Amino acid sequence: MILIAIGANLPREGGSTPIETCRWAVGRIAAIPGLRVVAVSAWYESAPVPPSGQPPYVNGVVNVAGEIDPAALLAALQAIEAEAGRRRTVANAARPLDLDIVAMGSCVRDAPDPVLPHPRAEERAFVLLPLRDVAPDWRNPRTGHRVGAAIASLPAQEIRRLDDT
Repeated sequence: MILIAIGANLPREGGSTPIETCRWAVGRIAAIPGLRVVAVSAWYESAPVPPSGQPPYVNGVVNVAGEIDPAALLAALQAIEAEAGRRRTVANAARPLDLDIVAMGSCVRDAPDPVLPHPRAEERAFVLLPLRDVAPDWRNPRTGHRVGAAIASLPAQEIRRLDDT
C-alpha cells in the first residue's frame, strides 16, 4: 500500500481550481507506470499549516498499489507538481499542487529522500482524515500508532469535508 497526500490552494496553470487540480493529479498518479489507484479519499478543505494568511487548501489521499522505488516515485510526483505549475520557492508557500508520499507499506527510512513514513503526517488533520477514508486500519510503521488514535490525539485544526467529493 502506497499512500500519497494531495493538496492545492492556488489555481493550476490554465486556470483549474484547486479541487480540479487535485482530481487531475489523481489521474496523473494513475498514469505512473507500474501503479494503480486503489482508492481516493473524500476531499477536505483546511487552513494552511502553519497559519499564514494563504487561501485554504483542498486535500485528499490516494491509496495506490504497485511496485516502485521510493526515489523514483518522488521524482514522478515532483514532475507532476511541476506540470501543474509548482515552483519551489520558500517552505510552506502557497502552491497549485503538493504531492507527498505519506507511506510505502512498512518501509521506514531516514535517508535519502523521501523520508518514510512522512515525518509530519501524524501532526496533520489534512493528511490523517483523508488517509482514514482510504486506509482505515493503517498503522504508522515508525511509531506503531493507528490512524484513528493519531486523529484522536491531534490538536484542534480548521478542516472540513467538502460536499463535492
